[in-house]
Amino acid sequence: MWLLRLLGIVTLITIIGGFGAYLLTRNPSYLNFSWRIFRYAVMVALLVFALLILERFAVIPV
Repeated sequence: MWLLRLLGIVTLITIIGGFGAYLLTRNPSYLNFSWRIFRYAVMVALLVFALLILERFAVIPV
């Protein structure tokens, strides 16, 4: 779980850094980069949440 938190923090720093670079340079490629990272991060988060829900409801007897 600590790895997911670390990846979330690194992703947030990357998105903020890309947006900050866009504000400084007005180069739209930085904004596109931040948007792309945000979309992939949301997809990965939804996948992780789906796996957690599946783990909760799919009780596999040992």
